[in-house]
Amino acid sequence: MQAIIETLCIVFPIIVAALIVVFVIKRLDRKTKQGSLPRKKSKGAQTLLDSLIPLGMLIGCILGLLISMISPISLGFAFSLGASFGLLGGYFAYERYGKRDEM
Repeated sequence: MQAIIETLCIVFPIIVAALIVVFVIKRLDRKTKQGSLPRKKSKGAQTLLDSLIPLGMLIGCILGLLISMISPISLGFAFSLGASFGLLGGYFAYERYGKRDEM
C-alpha cells in the first residue's frame, strides 16, 4: 500500500502538469491558426503581454518553493505543481490583458 501511495505522489504532479500544458498549447495553437492572438499597439504593452505566461510560471515556482518550505510537501511536488498552475494563471492573465483596451 505504501508503494502505491509513493507512486501516486510521483505520478500525480506529472499528470496534472501534462494536462495543463496540453490545454494551454492547444488553446494557443487554435488562436494562432484562427489569427486571433491578441496584439497591442505600443511596444511596451506588447512586451508585457508576451511576458505574462513566463512570469506566471516564475511566480508559480516561487510560490511552490515557499509552500514546500512551510509545509511537509516535498519540493519536487510543490515546485512542479506551482509551475503548472503558474502557467495556467499566466495564460488566463494573457487572455484577460489581451482583451483589455489600451488607454
